[in-house]
Amino acid sequence: MSAVLLLSSTAGCGSGDDAPKNVSAEAAALDTLTSGVLKVAVQPYAPYTSVKDGKIVGLDGDILTSVAKRLGLQIEPEVTDFAGMLAGVQSRRVDITIGGVAWSADRQKQGLFTDPPYYSPPAMAVRNGKTYKTVADLEGLNLGTVEGYVWVKSIQAVPGAELHAYPDANGVLDDLGAGRVDVGFLDPLIIIAAQQERPDIKISTQYLTPPTAAQVKAKPAYEYFQPYQTGFYLPKKATKLEKAISAQIDAMYTSGELAKLVKKYGGDPEQFLKPSEGMAAARQGVDRPKDWKAPSIAE
Repeated sequence: MSAVLLLSSTAGCGSGDDAPKNVSAEAAALDTLTSGVLKVAVQPYAPYTSVKDGKIVGLDGDILTSVAKRLGLQIEPEVTDFAGMLAGVQSRRVDITIGGVAWSADRQKQGLFTDPPYYSPPAMAVRNGKTYKTVADLEGLNLGTVEGYVWVKSIQAVPGAELHAYPDANGVLDDLGAGRVDVGFLDPLIIIAAQQERPDIKISTQYLTPPTAAQVKAKPAYEYFQPYQTGFYLPKKATKLEKAISAQIDAMYTSGELAKLVKKYGGDPEQFLKPSEGMAAARQGVDRPKDWKAPSIAE
């Protein structure tokens, strides 16, 4: 199932013949599985993540590459699927996973999330000529997403809707184009890229009007029909590494580097780099201090 390689139980931090030479003291102190190396689990999920010539490219790949360079770490990608990404982190077979991973209270219990490198609005892939605006519009429809994504729970809570879960985004898009699915919930850059690369499936990008606080209170699973915060996901014991990466992400908001990268992949920084109301509160006192503020580009 997974291409993530199991590491030997004796492969402690800083060990291994594949460790790069001349690792800085700062990089060594980050306690990665192999000193100076950042083992990254990713799935093929362009334009967020893909591996070309041994390097991770895409929005998340570019962000992590910039961070790793500043921290003196060499990236080593390991390709898997979404479930394998999460499992690799939670069992500490890898140092980190990236690629549109949504923060959730359940996931943070089994791993560590960095500060959000960007936020993701609730995007829908729909067949041309169809329009859906609210959660009520989704009732009774065939709704697709990828196995393990946060939208699974949201879809299951929609009255009369039927969940179609797929191993990857291509399955969602294929069935959407064939008419077996009415709406596909995927990360927005995936849909934008598919419109350009697969005009034959005849889809458009629409944004769901987020459910109200009252609707979420009545059906908590609707929370994920609201904009969500992504994060890079690390093992529970990787506290030093998480803090170091979060600090670099925060600096990239201030420097304007994140805005440039979002634009590079067709995203709108106003949508991707400003938190929605309640995002900070969701993490305050959970995996962040009670006075934590979600990072944002300047107004």
